[in-house]
Amino acid sequence: MAQINQRLPENVAGEFYVDASCIDCDACRQIAPASFQDHGGKSSVYRQPQNPGEQHRALMALVACPTASIGTISNRSARSGVAAFPVHVVDDVYFCGFTSEASFGAWAYLIVRPQERGGNVLVDSPRFNAPLVKRIEEMGGVKLMFLSHRDDIADHAKFAAHFHCPRIMHEGDDATARGIERVVTGTDSQRIDDDLLLIPTPGHTRGHQVLLYLDKVLFTGDHLAWSPKHKTLTAFRDVCWYSWTEQTRSMEKLLTYRFEWVLPGHGRIHNGPAQEMHEHLKGCIARMKRE
Repeated sequence: MAQINQRLPENVAGEFYVDASCIDCDACRQIAPASFQDHGGKSSVYRQPQNPGEQHRALMALVACPTASIGTISNRSARSGVAAFPVHVVDDVYFCGFTSEASFGAWAYLIVRPQERGGNVLVDSPRFNAPLVKRIEEMGGVKLMFLSHRDDIADHAKFAAHFHCPRIMHEGDDATARGIERVVTGTDSQRIDDDLLLIPTPGHTRGHQVLLYLDKVLFTGDHLAWSPKHKTLTAFRDVCWYSWTEQTRSMEKLLTYRFEWVLPGHGRIHNGPAQEMHEHLKGCIARMKRE
């Protein structure tokens, strides 16, 4: 819970504030950009919500914060923020909110599908939070958990136990030792079902993998994201834990596939025509080879 006595001085006066426990995960700035900004290593409120819509987004950011670093002077109820998640992103894909400090605020997503198409898929893991779990149950539960890599798995074991669903993860990130039910080996792409293609992308970690949904939505973990500063797709060398050379090769592998959306665990979401995204990816690879 945010502490008013630890309120960061960069916050403007008013109801919402961020305290010193912020870990600069970027969640609040993505969810409520009208209210939160990066002031260098942490987030702060640069503008208080001006209308009900902005207030709702600020409450969503409060709920999603992995370290409970966002507070309100009046201890305002966050009920509407809680009820908002999972929030729609595109088609039948939802952002779960309730990010976890164990994953440094990584985003997890829910793909909602009818049983005849394989049922719902939870991509990486949010916090195991009772209201979120109840809402996911109402949306059809979880039939499969796809874990992109070791950094973003948070409360995966609790979700798997609650929903009695198998998890799929690559052996390169110690999947067997984690008790994962479906362990991926090798570097070849594997079709999970007609909708889902698993693509091993070692680099960020040894066992990193991405998930392509309906040749449209690419869940990228920490492999690839959008850069608002440079207005193109990018990778993060400063948090490449295994091999930049391997990550570059993995990026080249993705040129084979078409996608219109990039949904990362860390970094910004982006969408555009498939050919445009392809060109952004080519540019990203060229920059990676120069680094």
